[in-house]
Parts: sequence; C-alpha cells; structure tokens
Amino acid sequence: MAADEIEKIVRALGEGKISPEKALERLKHYPTENMGVAAIDHHRTVRQGFPEVVYCEGKSEADVVAIVRRMAKTGHPVLATRASASSFKKIKKFAKSAVFHERCRAIVIEPVKRPRVGKILVLSAGTSDVPVAEEAAVTAMTMGSAVETVYDVGVAGIHRLFNHMDKIRSARVIVVAAGMDGALASVAGGLAPCPVIAVPTSVGYGAAFGGVSALLSMLNSCAAGVAVMNIDNGFGAGALAHKINTMTGIAEKKK
Repeated sequence: MAADEIEKIVRALGEGKISPEKALERLKHYPTENMGVAAIDHHRTVRQGFPEVVYCEGKSEADVVAIVRRMAKTGHPVLATRASASSFKKIKKFAKSAVFHERCRAIVIEPVKRPRVGKILVLSAGTSDVPVAEEAAVTAMTMGSAVETVYDVGVAGIHRLFNHMDKIRSARVIVVAAGMDGALASVAGGLAPCPVIAVPTSVGYGAAFGGVSALLSMLNSCAAGVAVMNIDNGFGAGALAHKINTMTGIAEKKK
C-alpha cells in the first residue's frame, strides 16, 4: 500500500464517504501481514518507495509461489530474485503479466506499465558477468528507472568501452559488474562524471577466490566516487542506482 492510497482512505473516512469498518477492512494488512512462512512488509512502499522484494534462494517453491501470489494481489509491482523457471511457470498461471528474466533468474510482475525516469547505465566486463549485470538492470527498471546496458567491454579490450563514451557521460549513475581483476570499475570511475557502483562477480580462476580478488581491487580503486557492493549482489546495486537516479525527483516532491 502506497502513501497516496492511505491518504485517500483517511480523507474518505474524514469526509464520511466510507465507514470506519470499511476503512479498517482496507487497512487490516497494514503495515505487515503474517502468512506464517513470511511476514510481508506492506509498509515498505511508504518508507522506501518500492514494495518488499522476494529473495527466492533458500525458500521452498511452494513458499515462493504463495508469497508472490499474495503480493501480486496488492496491485503493485512484484520483483522476485534468484527464482527458478519452475516457480515462474506456477506464478504465470495467476499473474499473466509476469515475465521471467532467464539470465538473472528474476521474475517481474508489473500490473501497469509505468514511465521510466532518469538514466542508469549498466556495464559488464565480460559476458560471464552478464547475469549479475542483468539483475542490477532488471531491479532498477522494475523500480522505475530508465536503464541502458552495455556488455562485454572489459579491460582486455578497453577500446570497446571507448565506443560508448556518450552513454557514460550522459548517465546519472553507472553500475559495473566485473570479475577476475575487477579493473573495469576503476576505468569507469575515472571516465564518468557520475557515481559508479561496482559489483564484484564470482567469475574467475582459482586465485580470484570466488570474487574476493575483484572485491578487494574495487575497494582499493584510486578513482573517486566508486562505491562497492557485495560479491554478485546485482540486486543491491540496482536498488542503490535507482535511489541515486531518482534523488532529484524526491527532493522536488519534498519542496
């Protein structure tokens, strides 16, 4: 439930257009709804501007489907990350608008198409980093940001990146997904006038230590304005990028 919906209910109650019983019925699952297997945070939209996101790993398929089914009834967008194709098939039966982004294993339900705002640029160093980059892109798009992607522009062929300088210069925020040496984050940070969010991926051979090498490289970047997420955390990068991308709009609303 969004803030404007709550305001409408309160106004209608104050103007006598609905009864206290009707208002209570509409608000009974606010701010949380305990399903037994999960306590859905319906207040998340009011606090942060986007509903709670379902992280599917570690949950049974039955629980994932049940949680998504309940959240879809609110009429707000639903994002489920690290989901399975099997879960998607069951969700698609009751949510016809559901889309499965196979590369990053994300399920998105958008009851109403909304305009995207700003501009986020998502870069991947190699094609092996694309699943993490895609998770960031899908997350930011679902939250309402306009996103552009450029993949396979790592430092082993740095000239590929230079072909996209216009996109780098015009972005409000850039997300970089890179494994191995993670060097693309520093390069982007040195070229871009906007904040850069670096996501180390677990791509690489033995001494990459499952992404630790890229993580340390990004944390030690000499480029100013580079923030670093956890290994493979494309969702976190996409959510942060969306918040940065929409900061101007938030400030204007508060005025």
